[in-house]
Amino acid sequence: MPRVLRSTGGFTYIGALVMAVIVGIMASQAAVVWSTAMKREREEELISRGTQIRDALRRWYKVKVVDGKLVSNQVPGNAGNVNAAPPAVAGPPELKSLLQDPSTPGKLRYLRPYALVEPITGKEWDEIRKDGKIVGVKSKSELEPVKQGNFPFDLHPEDFEKKKKYNEWVFIYDRIPPIKTGSTITGLKTSGSPTPITQPETPTAQPETPATEEGSPFGSGRRSRFNRSNSTTQ
Repeated sequence: MPRVLRSTGGFTYIGALVMAVIVGIMASQAAVVWSTAMKREREEELISRGTQIRDALRRWYKVKVVDGKLVSNQVPGNAGNVNAAPPAVAGPPELKSLLQDPSTPGKLRYLRPYALVEPITGKEWDEIRKDGKIVGVKSKSELEPVKQGNFPFDLHPEDFEKKKKYNEWVFIYDRIPPIKTGSTITGLKTSGSPTPITQPETPTAQPETPATEEGSPFGSGRRSRFNRSNSTTQ
């Protein structure tokens, strides 16, 4: 009897050990999945905040995107001269200036404070400057992104797709993605060629058979089946 108990205890120990290994493997896989999901959420927030800063810089520099091109919102001094260049706009002294523009009388706001925090590192953005002016931002992280494609349509593919580090994602106010032309969907009608409406055919009324005289080969004996059935039932 003691031998049986010792044997059962050994099998119980081995079973508990196997279960512990299985639970550990499942926990490690769950941790990887959870970590990847959290990383994807931070990437989406990075794209959102970076796009907000890009749009804020466009409002600061008084430009907008029209038909795939960057045009100025400012009206030239000579309204009749459409080729006149708009007056130059000085860049913001720092990113915090986008929160409250000091050059405007009412201190116009272009950005919310939370957007100044880069979500991957939790720190400030790395400023991108051109000729001393802030033109965009990027992350300071050198980690490899999970997202490699399928970015929003208003982001230039060359600035985001297949990048090896987050700091290679750049949000620059004057970067406009190319407009894809010639991509039509077959089977759809355009507004210039409406689908013709076919009127249903109106059934042609059959001419009534003229009454014939008795004794004619086409006399009263040539009746429709409906008339003959009615006459037999009467």
